[in-house]
Amino acid sequence: MPGTPPTRFVYLGPEGTFTEAALRTLPAAERGMRTPARSVPEALEAVRSGDADAALVPLENSVGGAIPVTLDELATGSPLVITREVVIPVEFRLAARELIPLARIRTVAAHPQASAQCRNWLLAHLPDATVVDVLSNAAAAIAAAAGEYDAALCAPIGVPRNRLTVLADKVADHADAVTRFALLTRPGPVGEPTGDDVTSLAVSIRHDQVGALLAVLTELSVRGINLSRIESRPTGEQLGTYVFFLDCTGHVAETRMGEALQGLRRICAEVRFLGSYPRHRLTREDPVPSPPGLSDSDFADSAAWLSRLRAGEIH
Repeated sequence: MPGTPPTRFVYLGPEGTFTEAALRTLPAAERGMRTPARSVPEALEAVRSGDADAALVPLENSVGGAIPVTLDELATGSPLVITREVVIPVEFRLAARELIPLARIRTVAAHPQASAQCRNWLLAHLPDATVVDVLSNAAAAIAAAAGEYDAALCAPIGVPRNRLTVLADKVADHADAVTRFALLTRPGPVGEPTGDDVTSLAVSIRHDQVGALLAVLTELSVRGINLSRIESRPTGEQLGTYVFFLDCTGHVAETRMGEALQGLRRICAEVRFLGSYPRHRLTREDPVPSPPGLSDSDFADSAAWLSRLRAGEIH
């Protein structure tokens, strides 16, 4: 991250959630001050107002999809940029105050997203238990620790913090589920390319332009830029007008990405740059190579050729 590293972090709270666990994987956050926020808008407003240097909020889940409130906040208000992404496994644990047989459990506290991601497991192992909705995974752990419910579905971080006993580990229906978080700061100098980066954009297309979305995708595809994610959100202005959120492979400092952004600027009603940052890899797979003729060196070579041509050096 360029410039002065952040020391004041805010995150979607409360304490003891996956967001806090994700934040604490960042060394700077582990050393710095961490403050929970009650909502995504509150967390981002703390950065916009200068009360915090950076905010970590959830961006998408591999099971539940994108987090609408985060996307809406990124598309409106003072611009913020993503400087890091953090991806962590979503592993729920069934925990209680003491070790008890599953057959004795009658009530389970759970955040609605947690119970949705553990629905089949709950039906198979706790068919007679009542699942009670609570505000967060942390609230579930706290309620179980207080004896309000027999057990809780909670994040791993909530078990030792509330001195709970694990009754069952990794109870989610999708063993490979992950959540992706974005670390957001106020705009500033962009970090150097790493060779395996993501550029995020929010683009508004002219609703009266035929083939506008196809034109957007063409600007990327003809330059060999892979689109790893596309989401749409209504603008709220009128029916049929949307903001499209794009995650592209590459970095704004690279020639082909720069050319693509210029092209998008020409054809879109608005282009909001949401950041270029290193891709978080859970495994050690290599980056996908550029197609022949579409690497950065190919673009540099063609630009140099055009310069020589214009200068009359070649015919």
